[in-house]
Formats: sequence, C-alpha cells, structure tokens
Amino acid sequence: MTADTATTDDTESSADRTKRAVVLLSGGMDSATAAYEARERGYEIYALHTSYGQRTEDRELECARRLADELDAADFLQIETGHLSAIGASSLTDDEMEVADADMESDEIPTSYVPFRNANLLAMAVSYAEANDCDAVFIGAHSEDFSGYPDCRPEFFEAFENLVDVGTKPETEIAIEAPFVEWSKTDIAERGVELEVPYEHTWSCYRENEPACGTCDACAFRLQAFQNVGVRDPIEYAERPSYAGGGGA
Repeated sequence: MTADTATTDDTESSADRTKRAVVLLSGGMDSATAAYEARERGYEIYALHTSYGQRTEDRELECARRLADELDAADFLQIETGHLSAIGASSLTDDEMEVADADMESDEIPTSYVPFRNANLLAMAVSYAEANDCDAVFIGAHSEDFSGYPDCRPEFFEAFENLVDVGTKPETEIAIEAPFVEWSKTDIAERGVELEVPYEHTWSCYRENEPACGTCDACAFRLQAFQNVGVRDPIEYAERPSYAGGGGA
C-alpha cells in the first residue's frame, strides 16, 4: 500500500465513521432534550451521568438510565462527584440550606447554584469524550439558566471550548455543544415535543424524589414551559400551579 493510498483510506474511514457525542445526561428535561437533539443530528450517544450529593440524585440516576436505554446509547457512565457536596454552599447539596420557592423575576444567583459545577462536569465529559474518540460534548444549558447561573453563559462555553483545544491531544477535536443556550425553557419544551422526548422519564424537582413539589425554581420553569406550549407535563406533582405566560416560545 502506498502512502497516498493509506491517506485516502484513512480519510474515507474517518468520513464513514458515525459521529459520536458525550451527552451530560442529568435525567432532567433539558439534558434529555439535548440528547435527543444530538441523536437527531446523527450522533451516537455516550451518556455521562454525575451524582454529586444532590437531594434527588437517586431519582435523577433512575431517569438518566431509562433515557439512555430509550436512546439506545452506546455507553452509559455514572460518576460519583462527592467533592461538590463536600464543598457545599448550595441548597441542592447542603441539608442546612433550604431549597427556596421559585422567584422567577429575581436577578440574584439562587441558592441552588452549585459553585462552578459545569466546569467540573464538562471536564469529566471531555475526558470521557477524548477516551472514546468522540466529536462533541452536549450540555442542555439555556438562557433562563444563565440569567441566574454564571457557568451557563454562552461566554463560558466558548471559553471552555478554547480550553479543550489547548488541553487535549493535537489530533483531538471536541466541540462543546450547548444547542439551547440562547433558548427559553418554552423553546426547549416545544422542540422536545417535536423530537418525541419521553418526558415522563425525566426529573427536574430540586426537593423531592416523588412527587415533584411544583414550587421550586426547577419545577416552576418546567411547568411554565409545558403550560406555554399547551402540553401537560406527564410527571406527578404535589402542586401544579399556573405559571403560563411568563416565557417566550
């Protein structure tokens, strides 16, 4: 085989290979929709789920496993990240802090913010992606997240992609894909309905494993999104207040 033939064969082999993507699959609505979006774009899914001591970690893991099965994922990896719980300073991981009721008009960073969590999660996702010759890492962050969480801003993901370029092997090319970063939760719900995401196998509540409380930030934004698109959220709620009208589609 000549050098030219080998180069041609390598190029054809690379072109014929199915694209692969690591999806940060929390078990929530946004990550599930991101996973189905990745599949729609032709990626084979490598699902990464992290348990970091959050109050609903058992339910989230159950949902993430079910979603990975539904997606026929090539792999499912669960990683325990107890250091985030040990560090604390978040109502999701610290039993001494109360999970506040939703304040959907507030510009303050909520107590549910886990300090620099997405940098931790993306670092693990990139390691997983590089080890499995993946082309992208998908994360479900969106505009209503980055209004309250600094590590969900578009600038953060752009900066992290630059970090990946510098910190991986020269031949490694991994895109950081946040397909909904400029979208509202309502936009995500609308897209998820189009993609037939099985939202009955997702969990968003910050407080409870069953039923969802209906009044924390995560429940409120989720319920509002479904109400705005005129679809009933299929999971169980202790309360199901009306939040419709507060978000754009």
